[in-house]
Amino acid sequence: MLLPDGCHDVPAGTLAAVVTYLEMQTRPSPRAERGGAPWTLRRVESPSVEWYRALYRRVGTDWLWSSRLAMTDQALAAILGDARVEVHALACDGLDQGLLELDFSDPNACELAFFGLTAGLVGQGAGRWLMNRALDRAWARPLKRFWVHTCSLDSPGALDFYRRSGFHPYAVKVEVYDDPRLTGVLPRDAAQQVPLIDR
Repeated sequence: MLLPDGCHDVPAGTLAAVVTYLEMQTRPSPRAERGGAPWTLRRVESPSVEWYRALYRRVGTDWLWSSRLAMTDQALAAILGDARVEVHALACDGLDQGLLELDFSDPNACELAFFGLTAGLVGQGAGRWLMNRALDRAWARPLKRFWVHTCSLDSPGALDFYRRSGFHPYAVKVEVYDDPRLTGVLPRDAAQQVPLIDR
């Protein structure tokens, strides 16, 4: 259903986000990155649900990431154990502080399913470093496209970051879903930049 022009009421207890889909069809040149970076990338084979959710929370709570928290353990374990899904952790000072998840379920494409850093690494060049590794991993295969989606609840710089990394927007949608702070999936004080409307 296409939305007509104008403002539309959002049901109580829900959030509305503008979702932008982006893709690239050829491998771009890697962007210059910080020399002597203190980060390492580690692939985590069949990660445990507990480890994955802990990192997912550290990276995504400020941006209301909740889809993987609302899943059953069994459903999430099936994704994490799928040989077509790669989960990587960016480590710094012995701690996992970045999440990179690549989904190769489509033999001709790769989805950048999750990509993010803990707040302490933002603005230090770690995102560019991690994206270069994501591009290397994805384009090591004979892909026709590499794609990602982001939304208006994500970091304000996310969309521009993806564009600078070589992705091009190709579709926009509006997503309405239950506010995870009201369903108990995330704490009520998460993402205070997004108004909590409890009416």
